[in-house]
Amino acid sequence: MAGIAVIVGVAAFLIGMRRKSPAVLDAVREFNKAVSNPKQMETAGTPGAYASIIEHTGRKSGSTYRTPVGTMATDDGFAIMLPYGTRPDWVRNVLTSGTAVITAEGETVAVDQPEIVPFAAVSARLPDNELRLGRLFNVEQAITLRRAPIESP
Repeated sequence: MAGIAVIVGVAAFLIGMRRKSPAVLDAVREFNKAVSNPKQMETAGTPGAYASIIEHTGRKSGSTYRTPVGTMATDDGFAIMLPYGTRPDWVRNVLTSGTAVITAEGETVAVDQPEIVPFAAVSARLPDNELRLGRLFNVEQAITLRRAPIESP
């Protein structure tokens, strides 16, 4: 009986993610905030880690937040898949401020010019495992961020 419940739960999760059900997306985001993100932050941003860190300023609070994200390097910055669309706070914060700081592979980089693009625009650059995840969860969007120019004193 427990096996059936697990199968039903996994099926509901996958269907909800693929169909972008707000209830499922919100539940997964809340779970990630409470459980997955703190664990990811233990290694995020270090060489070889799955997750990078995006540091962003709260659009309402003005506080600084650090969130683990999966980044991929581009010619002029980074791209990040958005399996939850543009609803996560970090996405809205970055779009509002227009800037962030990303730590990936031990390197910290200021970024700007955030732009929401179709997932297909970045999918050719993804490793096969990330591409499969994007397809499995029916990811429709990504955010691109340009390396900010270094300001001279």
